[in-house]
This record gives sequence, structure tokens and C-alpha cells, in this order.
Amino acid sequence: MTEPRPPTPLPDDYPTAAEHSARRFQLIWLIPLVAMLVAGYLAYQAIAARGPTITLSFKSADGLKAGQTKVRHKAVDLGTVDSIQLSADMSHVLVRVKMQREATAELTSLARFWVVRPRLNAGNISGLDTLVSGSYIELDPGVAGAGPVEPEVNFTGLDEPPAVRSDEPGQTYTLQASRIGGLSSGSPVVYRDVTVGEVLRWEMAPDGASFIVSIFVRKPFDRFVHKATHFWNASGVGVDLGANGVQLRLESLQALLNGAIAFDTAADMRDTPVSPDNSSFRLYADEQTAAAAGYTRRLPFVTRFEGSVRGLAVGAPVETYGIQVGVVTAVKLHFDPSGNDTHVEVRFELQPERILSAAEIANDKPLAATQTMVSHGLRVQLLTANYLTGQRLLGLDFVPDAPPAEARELKDGTIFVPGIAGGLDTLQAGVTDLVQKIGRVPFEQIGTDLATTMHAVSSLTGGPELKQSLGSLQAALANVQDLVRKVDAGSTPLLKRLPEMAQTLQATLERAAHLVASTDTGYGGDSQVKRDLDRMLVEINDSARSVRLLADYLSAHPDALIQGRSGRASEK
Repeated sequence: MTEPRPPTPLPDDYPTAAEHSARRFQLIWLIPLVAMLVAGYLAYQAIAARGPTITLSFKSADGLKAGQTKVRHKAVDLGTVDSIQLSADMSHVLVRVKMQREATAELTSLARFWVVRPRLNAGNISGLDTLVSGSYIELDPGVAGAGPVEPEVNFTGLDEPPAVRSDEPGQTYTLQASRIGGLSSGSPVVYRDVTVGEVLRWEMAPDGASFIVSIFVRKPFDRFVHKATHFWNASGVGVDLGANGVQLRLESLQALLNGAIAFDTAADMRDTPVSPDNSSFRLYADEQTAAAAGYTRRLPFVTRFEGSVRGLAVGAPVETYGIQVGVVTAVKLHFDPSGNDTHVEVRFELQPERILSAAEIANDKPLAATQTMVSHGLRVQLLTANYLTGQRLLGLDFVPDAPPAEARELKDGTIFVPGIAGGLDTLQAGVTDLVQKIGRVPFEQIGTDLATTMHAVSSLTGGPELKQSLGSLQAALANVQDLVRKVDAGSTPLLKRLPEMAQTLQATLERAAHLVASTDTGYGGDSQVKRDLDRMLVEINDSARSVRLLADYLSAHPDALIQGRSGRASEK
């Protein structure tokens, strides 16, 4: 049997058991140490990336979920909703959002927040992408320099998305309007049929008599806004009834549904400087009113009417020869309880730039010129502008044979021009006068006299005297007819023999001529016998001619035997 081999001695530098255990212990704890370091680094990174916690106030938490809903700006996540709770009075919700540190600089008093969700407005459709991704909160940091900038952690969310973002270039303007019509936030601003901006908001002025409308015009269209630019309300549909028929005016379908504002600048004012940001303008009711606002010179006048001015309103045109030269500014009733001096005072403004040059306006004398024209028959007439709607206008015309009148200047500098009835009022006055004249005709007396006359005629025609006269006349006519028949029967043979008698006379004349010829040779050409014979032949010839004419006349007019030739001539 073999003996066991003795153990191999260990090297002198081989670690002992204690040293080996210590080394093994250090390697095991290195892994958790590294894990702790990684965790600490991640925690540090999370803490370093963590921004402030803000509170947003909304009317409703519709579409919002704690731990899921994000706060974004230009599709980049800047925070997450941490919690949602009702306010103490339960009137709104408070949304706590943990923001990232990179959003800290944007959390100022200028920042705006709103919930992006699907929206269908009259102007546009937005937020359709949230149908898939869900609603989120959008952050708009605001425009730098638009106001004082201070850090803020409490915000009131917007109910609707703002019309203009802070990063969109352009300018904002303020419009003063007496009425806003169909305007609302998001209504388009139109320049020559092109949408160039939007209505931001509107609010009532402190005096309650007007409205303040804020609009935004994008670049580069803001360079078309000058000091002399005119804005007007282009909402709805405009209808014109003129000589060219019915014309409809519509800026766009969006303007019809959501209202619109249009603007333009006169051609001679487009070289003026561009209006700066936040400039103020007046918003006119329509395009015609805005165009008339370009006339800077206005002359105040006043007139009065004794009758009704129904249909005449403030803003009605003042025309002369069919051309508008002014506008009505006030219509006021002056009532006299006694009824002696009740009248309507109408004030209007004339715009001489419509008909005169600038040099003529600078040198004119309104009162003297008006007095001269009034002395030549200038009068203010109330005319009908539209027979369908009953609208009225003022007309300045020279009236022939106008009663004497004069123009004068009132204490407030207004010039008085006499007015007369015109249009339908003149026609109505004429009809009234005609009716009054017809009313003065004694129709009752005429009817009575006519009835008396007809009764007398009836009595006369039905009396015995007329019947007896008619009977006598009938008998006389019968006798005349019988006489005509007898004359016709007796004269007919005579008329038949007249041609034969004429031929016999002609033969006798021929024989007498032969006799004269024979005696001429016996008795000489200048004897007394020949002269007597010549005279006798002439007389016989005339007699034969008369008989022939009588025969021809009686053949054509046998009734001449009764009436005579003079009676026939008188009938002709």
C-alpha cells in the first residue's frame, strides 16, 4: 500500500482565509453600491429636470385626466397633470400640473393656457387630432414686451383658444363701434376679399354707448393699414335696389355665418405712413358710410317741415340732381301744445368736397352762397327714396315760382334753409285740393234738377198733344208718298219722249240751215232778211241746247219736277 503524499506547501504570498473572505465581501457590495449611485444619479436628474408645480383654473375638467393629460407647446411635452379637484365653492376646477424645469422661463403673467379638444365653430374646425391622442393643455408664453413680466404659478385657463398666437407676426388695432352686429371672437378681417386677420375680442365701452373691438392683422397685410384707412362691418348680406336691378353684396360664406370686418384705403392716401401697432379707428356700419367718411369738410344745415316725415331717419342721404352731397344727422319733433307751431326739425350735413375742389372750398362763404341760391328758388324737399320700404331722403332743388324765403345763420353756426313738401306729399296735396273742389260741386242739386227735367220730358212724351202731332205727321208723310208716286207715273212718258223731241229739233235746225244757204244766194249776205234769219237760228240753237240739258237733268234727277233745281242744290 502506498503511503499518502504529503501536502504541497502554499506559497508565502498566498492570502489567508481571513484575507480571502474580506476580498470576497468587498466585490459583493460593489454591485449595490453602483446601483445606488445610478439611482441617485437618476433621482438627481429627475429633481434637476423637475420644474415648479402650477395651478390652472378651468370651468370644467372635460377631457382632463390626472397622470395622463400633458401640457404642451408646439407638440413638445412640458408637464403632466398631477391632480384635479373642485374649488371650495364648486364653481370651477383646480388642475395641479407638474411642469418641467425647461418651462420655468415661460411661466409668467403673460402665459395663457387652454384645453385643446375637437371644436366646431362657424369660422373653422380645430382639435381633430385629439380624437386619437386625447385632449391636452396648450401653453402660449405670450409676446415679449407686451406688458410687465413676472413669474406666476396660478393661472386662469381660457374657455376658447386665442385667435392669435404669440409667435404669429402682425399688428393689433382697436375699433370703436356703435353696433357690432354679428361679430364675434374669430370673425375674419377681410382686405379686398382676402382674409388677412381675425377679431380677437370685443367689449362694451365704459359709457355703455359703444363697443371696443380688438382685431389682429397678419403680416404683410398690416402694411396696408394707414391713418386714413376705413373699417366697416361686412357681416350678413347687403341688398341694393337700384336702376340696375337687385344686387346682393356678400363678402364670404364665413362672413355670413360668423360676421366679418373689411377695410380699405382711398387711392390718394395709400402713400401715407403705415399705422403703428395698437392704433385706434372707427368701425362704420357699411361700406357706403365708410366711403363718405373720407370727406373731411362738413357744413351744418337745418330745415323744418310742417307735415309728417315718416321714413326719414338719421343717415339718410341728401341729394341734388340725383347725386348724394350730404347726410341727415338728426330728426327732432318740436311739439307745440297749442298746435300753432308744431314742426319737425331736420339737421343735415353737406360735404362740399363731393362737388367742389379744395381751392373753392377754402375760399367759399357758405351763408352768402346759400342766401343767393335760396333767392333763386333753392328749397329742401322730402322725397321718397324707395317705394317698397317707404324710406325717405332730402332733395336740394330749385323750385320754380317758389314763395319768397331767406336763409339765415343760427346761434350755433348752423345755416337754415327753407323746406317745402315734395314727392308724394305734393301729389297728396294736389289730390286733396281736387277732392275738395269736387266736394264743392252741388251734385244733389244737379240730381234734383235732372230728375225734374226727366219728369217733364216724360210727361211731354206721354201727353196727348205729342201723340196727336205724331199722327198728323204720319198722315202728311203718307200724302207726300202718294204724290210722289203720281208725279213719277205722269212724268215717266214725258221723260221718255224728251230724246225724241231733241232729235226732231236737231233735224229742224239742219233743214233751216239748208234754207238759209239757199236764201243767202237769193237775198244777199248783208240783207235784213239774212240778219233776222241768223238771229232766229241762234235763238233756236239755244232753245234746242236748253231742251237737251233739261232732258239730261230730268233723266238723272226726276224728283226735280217736285222739289225743283234749287232744292237739289241746297241739299248738296
